[in-house]
Amino acid sequence: MKDQEIKEIYNHIKGYHKTHLEKYGVNLPKLQSKGRYTKDALTLVYLCRDYPNTHIVSKDELTAFIRTFYPDTNDVQQARHLAAQKGWYILSGTRKDNASLQLKAGEYKLESLESHYPGFTNLRRENIAGDNYFEELKKSYGYRCATCGSKEGEPSFHWPNVTTVLHKAHMNPNKPLEMGNIIPQCEKCNRPDRNNWIYDHKGRVVGVANEKVIDKCTKEIRRKIYERLKNEFEGK
Repeated sequence: MKDQEIKEIYNHIKGYHKTHLEKYGVNLPKLQSKGRYTKDALTLVYLCRDYPNTHIVSKDELTAFIRTFYPDTNDVQQARHLAAQKGWYILSGTRKDNASLQLKAGEYKLESLESHYPGFTNLRRENIAGDNYFEELKKSYGYRCATCGSKEGEPSFHWPNVTTVLHKAHMNPNKPLEMGNIIPQCEKCNRPDRNNWIYDHKGRVVGVANEKVIDKCTKEIRRKIYERLKNEFEGK
């Protein structure tokens, strides 16, 4: 997609957002930040092509598109987040949002720019971002990253030239970012693998959230995983 097409589709989305979605607290991502298109905006633009006759799009297809702007992108999660966390009416095969479409796991389709995602409410967003919830949560952790212990406002333990800023981080990235599923993590702990692991309330990894982490393992470990799963599922 060329710049002109991206900007035209984004402005189209912006108009619908102003008329139909802004009043519900649906978040419109910025088109650009620091001179680059944002991943959220690019994802939304790609899903909105030919609206209202939108297309079913696979995660692999989205990832390939985002990589034309961010070559180092490993796995695109923006479509899932735009729906459950930011309110855009994007159907997901993984969530089985619409059985009649028979979307497969890892497939997405923009349903509407005139309605928000079912179950999304401005109240839930306020509970996430407001009511001093996160401030109280950080206080309970001593204003430290749950994973590495770096203290907010002070140099990172592992990157002394970086000042620690605490982010709202998923304990389980496959669930909404809401009360009970948030821990404070510094940017260095949160960003590299935030969609790969499930954490407990102490910031320890307790599970795998993304099966693609196996691609980073050695052949020996992949074989051990294979043998374990083969035994569990009796070779099926």
